[in-house]
Amino acid sequence: MNRPIHPSFPHAGTELYDEQGVGPDGSMPESRESKTDASAAGTARRRQRRRLSWLGRIGFAIVVFWLVIAVVGPYIAPYQSGALASADVFGSYSAAHPFGTDYLGRDMLSRVLDGARYTVGLALSAAVLASGIGICFGLLAAVSSRWVDEVLSRLFDALISIPSKVLALVAVAAFGSSIPMLITVAAAAYIPGAFRISRSLATNLMTLEYVQVARARGEGLAYIARVELLPNMIHPVLADFGLRFVFIVLLLSGLSFLGLGVQPPNADWGSLVRENIGGLAEGVPAVLVPAAAIATLTVGVNLLIDSLRRHGGWTKRS
Repeated sequence: MNRPIHPSFPHAGTELYDEQGVGPDGSMPESRESKTDASAAGTARRRQRRRLSWLGRIGFAIVVFWLVIAVVGPYIAPYQSGALASADVFGSYSAAHPFGTDYLGRDMLSRVLDGARYTVGLALSAAVLASGIGICFGLLAAVSSRWVDEVLSRLFDALISIPSKVLALVAVAAFGSSIPMLITVAAAAYIPGAFRISRSLATNLMTLEYVQVARARGEGLAYIARVELLPNMIHPVLADFGLRFVFIVLLLSGLSFLGLGVQPPNADWGSLVRENIGGLAEGVPAVLVPAAAIATLTVGVNLLIDSLRRHGGWTKRS
C-alpha cells in the first residue's frame, strides 16, 4: 500500500519565497552581501564618530605644542629668564630677540618659554585636582543613600554660590600666593562644578538596566562606581575637564595680572602682561606675545573639546 505524500512545510521562523525571490509580504530575502555592506557602514560610522574634525586636529596640535613647551621650554630658551639680554627696553622683533624685549631689556622669548611651565603646569595640576575630587564626591553622592546625597549636594551648592575670583582673592590675600596655595585655591574654586556634572551623569546612569543588574548581583557600591559608572561617563567628564582647565588658566592669569599670582623672580604669562602693560599703547611684543599665548592655549583647548563633543570620540561604548 502506497503511503500518501504530504507536502513539506518549512520550519517555524522561515519565510516562503517564490521562484522570483519574492516573499509573501513582497519582501526580498536579505543577501549575504547586504549584511556585509551594513556591517561595513556601521564600522565606517563608528570610525567617523571617533575621528576629529580639522578644527579638532588644530586644537589638539596647539594643546600638545604648549604641553611640550611647558616641559622643555626652560631648557631650550636662548637666555636665562631673568637675565638682562639687551639695553633696549621694549625692543621690537629682531633676529637676536624674536619676541622683542621687556621693560628691563630681558628676552621675551625666554620669558614666555619659562612662563609656560607655570601657566600650563599650575592650571593642569589644579584641573586634575578639581576634577578628581569632584568626580569622587559625585560618584559617592550617586551611589550612596539619600541623606549622603543631600548633605553633599547642599554643601557644594553653598560653595558654588561664591564667585571663583572672589574666593581666590580672599584666600590668596589671607594665605599668600605660593605655588601650592595657588593650585589649592584654583582647584577649590572649581570642585563644586565638577561635582555637579559628575553627580548628574552618575545619577542618570544609576537608573539604567545594566546598573540595576549589577546591584541585583550583590555588587558593592565601589564596584558599581568604578566599573559600571565611571567608564561610561568618561567622555563628558573629559569635556568638562577641558573647560575646567580653561577657566583655571584664566583665573590664574587674572590673579597674576593683579599681582596676586606667581611672584617674582618667577613669572607666568599673566605676570608678563602685567609687567609690560606700560608698552601697550605702542603695541610692543612684550605685551602682545604673552597675551597671544594665553589666547592660543584657551582657543586650542576649546576647539579640541568641541570636536570631541560633536564627533563623540574616545568613548568606551559606541
